[in-house]
Amino acid sequence: MRPYELFIGLRYTRAKRRNHFISFISLISMLGMALGVAALIVVLSVMNGFQKEIRARILGIAPHLQISVEGSSMSDWQPALRLLSGYPQIAAAAPFVNGQGMLSFNQNVQGVMVRGILPQDELKITDLTDKMKTGSTDALQEGGFGIVLGSDLARTLGARLHDKVLLISPQGQITPAGMMPRLKQFRIVGIFEIGMAPYDSSLALVHLKDAQKLYQMNDSVSGVSARLHDLDLAPQVAAEIAQHLPLTQYVSDWTRQHANYFRAVQIEKKMMFIILSLIVAVAAFNIVSTLVMAVTDKQSDIAILRTLGASPASIMKIFIVQGALIGLIGSVLGVTGGILLSLNIDTVVPFIERMLGMQFLSKDVYLISELPSDLQRKDVLTVAGFSFFTSLLATLYPSWRASRTQPAEALRYE
Repeated sequence: MRPYELFIGLRYTRAKRRNHFISFISLISMLGMALGVAALIVVLSVMNGFQKEIRARILGIAPHLQISVEGSSMSDWQPALRLLSGYPQIAAAAPFVNGQGMLSFNQNVQGVMVRGILPQDELKITDLTDKMKTGSTDALQEGGFGIVLGSDLARTLGARLHDKVLLISPQGQITPAGMMPRLKQFRIVGIFEIGMAPYDSSLALVHLKDAQKLYQMNDSVSGVSARLHDLDLAPQVAAEIAQHLPLTQYVSDWTRQHANYFRAVQIEKKMMFIILSLIVAVAAFNIVSTLVMAVTDKQSDIAILRTLGASPASIMKIFIVQGALIGLIGSVLGVTGGILLSLNIDTVVPFIERMLGMQFLSKDVYLISELPSDLQRKDVLTVAGFSFFTSLLATLYPSWRASRTQPAEALRYE
């Protein structure tokens, strides 16, 4: 591009026009581009943060990988435990028991998912220690019939630390009066809070041996769980371990167990990108209208440049520079605003919630109650590149129209 084309294009952009309406439309185009870019960056950062937070909270209580038997308990679980413990990618492994039941306390009844664990081994697999509000999982002793409840579950029952609750197992026992459910009294030795309603409102932890007695499993378990050094390798490790398992056993990893959560977030992220891209498209249309009016306003200038020897391509480049500068300024403002807002969203959102007196996210619906943010360079570069490319694309038609101007026609009435 020749220096005079760049010079004239920049001069047209910053010059005070006779038609102030064109300047106003240029300003609106810049602000619209900035708003669209900032909104895209913030939304993508929030969706990234949501996915990261959900994954961290789920994997804080759920294992990365587990081996189990379809529809029954594992009686020969020791070989599976040795297989996992000896695998180089596995950080820790432990057996577990899963069962369903009902908890009763002071006329309050709530259905629960009971998980039997070995406390010392389980702490190597999950981050449960950091989630305890009161009490400790160390109090889960064999034969002590202690229980650790989620915070929402304890609140629903109205129970507190050291209270005794009644656990009702669906596995019944035959009596002269008929089939009767198994009942056992447990003492609350801890309360945890994961920050996700499915766990806080329905999960109860007991000692592995106590769970085996309650569900009459003898020495059998529901499966063996494991934690990996690198959780992103879970699908690959699961596929390799599956080759060494009997046909009656199968292995699953966290990407399969919770695939619906992460797939939904990915779909929402893509749809939000498409929807908010319309704001950038509207700003691009404003650039088109700005340049069309600028071309009309500069008909005489274009004619003079043509008579001085400027080629149609040079005229086209002048208005491309003008439109590209509008898009560039809008993109830079939007990227700056989007980055600042994404980095401070944990301060901005609570301030807005206090002003409006409402909560944007309910833990029962959105799984988490805080609005997270995870700003990624890839998203920023993608949005900035998309907005600048769109603004360049918007300059082509008006610039082409300007290059088609005939000097004689333009100067006829001057």
